[in-house]
Amino acid sequence: MALKRGLSGVNRIRGSSGGSRSVLVLLIFFCVFAPLVFFVGRGVYIDSSNGNDYSNASVKQNLDWRERLAMQSVRSLFSKEVLDVIAASTADLGPLSLDSFKKKNLSASWREVGVDTSFRHSEQNQTTQDVKSNILNEKRDKTSKDGSHQKVETPAKIHRRQLRERRREMRANELVQHNDDTILKLENAAIERSKSVDSAVLGKYSIWRRENENDNSDSNIRLMRDQVIMARVYTGLAKLKNKNDLLQELQARLKDSQRVLAESTSDADLPRSAHEKLRAMGQVLAKAKMQLYDCKLVTGKLRAMLQTADEQVRSLKKQSTFLAQLAAKTIPNPIHCLSMRLTIDYYLLSPEKRKFPRSENLENPNLYHYALFSDNVLAASVVVNSTIMNAKDPSKHVFHLVTDKLNFGAMNMWFLLNPPGKATIHVENVDEFKWLNSSYCPVLRQLESAAMREYYFKADHPTSGSSNLKYRNPKYLSMLNHLRFYLPEVYPKLNKILFLDDDIIVQKDLTPLWEVNLNGKVNGAVETCGESFHRFDKYLNFSNPHIARNFNPNACGWAYGMNMFDLKEWKKRDITGIYHKWQNMNENRTLWKLGTLPPGLITFYGLTHPLNKSWHVLGLGYNPSIDRKDIENAAVVHYNGNMKPWLELAMSKYRPYWTKYIKFDHPYLRRCNLHE
Repeated sequence: MALKRGLSGVNRIRGSSGGSRSVLVLLIFFCVFAPLVFFVGRGVYIDSSNGNDYSNASVKQNLDWRERLAMQSVRSLFSKEVLDVIAASTADLGPLSLDSFKKKNLSASWREVGVDTSFRHSEQNQTTQDVKSNILNEKRDKTSKDGSHQKVETPAKIHRRQLRERRREMRANELVQHNDDTILKLENAAIERSKSVDSAVLGKYSIWRRENENDNSDSNIRLMRDQVIMARVYTGLAKLKNKNDLLQELQARLKDSQRVLAESTSDADLPRSAHEKLRAMGQVLAKAKMQLYDCKLVTGKLRAMLQTADEQVRSLKKQSTFLAQLAAKTIPNPIHCLSMRLTIDYYLLSPEKRKFPRSENLENPNLYHYALFSDNVLAASVVVNSTIMNAKDPSKHVFHLVTDKLNFGAMNMWFLLNPPGKATIHVENVDEFKWLNSSYCPVLRQLESAAMREYYFKADHPTSGSSNLKYRNPKYLSMLNHLRFYLPEVYPKLNKILFLDDDIIVQKDLTPLWEVNLNGKVNGAVETCGESFHRFDKYLNFSNPHIARNFNPNACGWAYGMNMFDLKEWKKRDITGIYHKWQNMNENRTLWKLGTLPPGLITFYGLTHPLNKSWHVLGLGYNPSIDRKDIENAAVVHYNGNMKPWLELAMSKYRPYWTKYIKFDHPYLRRCNLHE
């Protein structure tokens, strides 16, 4: 109140013109400068005292009250320019200003350090924050040196620590919230991306949308399948949450949809009531979504369903592999019928009519000779027909066919009825090669062992799964498959011969192959290795020291099916002897599985000349993604794999390349119901 009276007195004195100048000076001193000095000193004193009984809140309240009164007095006495000068001068005090002490709440130990002069000098080169950092460092250094100061937890320090803890907690909560927001943004972005997916691939349908913009002809079938999936999800959630009424409704609609799907494979097969069932199921799913939808539960249920479906797929793949191997081993009834009819008619012929013309060409080394070993009459006919049709001069081509005793009559009869134009052909029976016996051939000797018979013929063998069924194919037991390692013995007077499998077709003239320089190698073949597949380590057991010592696991593999063999070099290098050596070492199948490619890779290791890939394109019996241009530009197309072109499981897009060399109007083919 005294201050107020003083201030009002000042106003009255300023209004009157007869006041004394000395009185005015005294009033200004006591009303302005004295309170300022007092407040600064009082603030420093209060803040520096550690044992006072006043709380921080009351101190701040008193300071704020006095500061407001002082500022009112200053504004009433001085002009704006003077106030700006005062404010600038107080701001120059930096960390020792009243505002600095009030806001930063500095402890007493800071002020015990005599640094007033150094602060003012350093303020010219550093910011206020740098000065504070220096003070902190000086305080720590001094405290550590003398050790005389004892740390006391003041209320200000406790308050600051609590504030820091609150800030950490708030920051942690912000990070958690930020993480949740990020996940939500990612989910929303994924949803937006899914809306822009090409409808030509996946279709524009959704079980939650009323608008159905799918252009697919079977969109209703797809939608119904999606509804079935979500109905299964909500059925599990309804059981979990004891929603019995909703559960019964979902199960009823699920049975209706499953019944429709069991009888329909396309929209054209759907009954008239399908749209009503779709609508009813959609309504039930919408109801279930409102009552049961929980993102975590739905995600977990879908994940469990996905794992179950994955296990089912693996099981079905095993079954499919087994059935594919089984189908690959069988002979279709029409081909069996053809073989039987031809065999009967052949043995009804007189011996004079069973001979082929131009037998003098069989040992002429100046002609183009082919070796073809097969027990499939129709397949062998396609190989011969395709080669002759694409040859520039068929009269210079000689075909050496070898088959087994069962198909010998049929093979002869077919080519007697359908001679290959001016080309020469000869059919032999492998069982009539008396030199090919168990004492000479390791494979025949091994087939006579009890262990090999058990491996092949015991159905309940522990390794008789689908993964090993491939190696139980009867072709691995047939000497027709291993006869390729005895070409010089079968054709002793020939210099070169082109070996062909019976699952190939020829699309170009092959005579340029006889002009290819093999550079002293024995085998000319197309390599099949890519970046990491079809290399030696895929076919051979490199854990065996014999294999590891002699071969490079990264060596490039090559393909049988079309191979040019130099029989002169073969004899010089004793290729058959090399084959016998390794075949004897593999009696227990520790070096490789059964088959002819692994021993071929070993036997011709370092003796194979790579041919241009356009000579031989492989994979039409298992690979659905071969480039059409590669097929059409190839000289030889190979249906290696289980999907042979004469089987029902053949890939339809590759079959026409093979069937165009068959005359389906042939009387024998018609009688055996052989058609395209």
